Amino acid sequence: MKDMLKDKVALVTGASRGIGKAIAIHLAANGAKVAVNYSSSESSAIEVAEIIKKNGGTAEIFKARVNVESEVEEMFTAIEKSLGVVDILVNNAGITKDNLLMRMKTEEWDSVIDVNLKGTFLCTRRAVKGMMKNRYGKIINISSVVGFAGNAGQFNYSATKAGVIGMTKSAALELASRGIRVNAVAPGFIETDMTASLTDEVKAAYLEKIPLKSLGKPEDIANAVAYLASPLSDYMTGQTLHLNGGMYL
Repeated sequence: MKDMLKDKVALVTGASRGIGKAIAIHLAANGAKVAVNYSSSESSAIEVAEIIKKNGGTAEIFKARVNVESEVEEMFTAIEKSLGVVDILVNNAGITKDNLLMRMKTEEWDSVIDVNLKGTFLCTRRAVKGMMKNRYGKIINISSVVGFAGNAGQFNYSATKAGVIGMTKSAALELASRGIRVNAVAPGFIETDMTASLTDEVKAAYLEKIPLKSLGKPEDIANAVAYLASPLSDYMTGQTLHLNGGMYL
């Protein structure tokens, strides 16, 4: 299993921390050459790359805001020059700006839509250029349980994560004939910096909704992404893997 992604080039957006960090490290452990994307925290991205290199893997960092077309183009050009054509794209970068619907500012809506949806669109559109020439590619989009179940205070975020599923299915249909598989992973509540800031009362309320009575770990998502990126999932496209401890059935 260690070399099941050998010689493959994987780009993980938003890979400097949390779920993206775990995915980048796990793909590298399975043999992929990993492009670690970040938008602001260079030191964190360097740390991820160093972890990969210390474990015998290959990784380089690439700065780009995924919702800025020119920066996405520059990033892919740099990756292709340094590591090769992207074989595996993980659209993980995303932001939240939570608020109740009646209090939500237009800027809070626009910015979340811009990063989570436009970012996924721009990176996918650019990645498929090389994938179509090679007649091979794996695209894995990170959605969320709230894209299916909804969540109070996340009107904008829920919309984007539901939208990612529609994008996944449409791209799967368009690209299947070119040997490109497109799937998604929908995490539930995962132990990250985002959930670490929650109060004990809020965490307890979430745990009540989870049959397995525990939050997931970033590595749980990384395992699912590695499966979708590997030959083990070659007969799978347009699907979503739900990892939520039974919260959404």
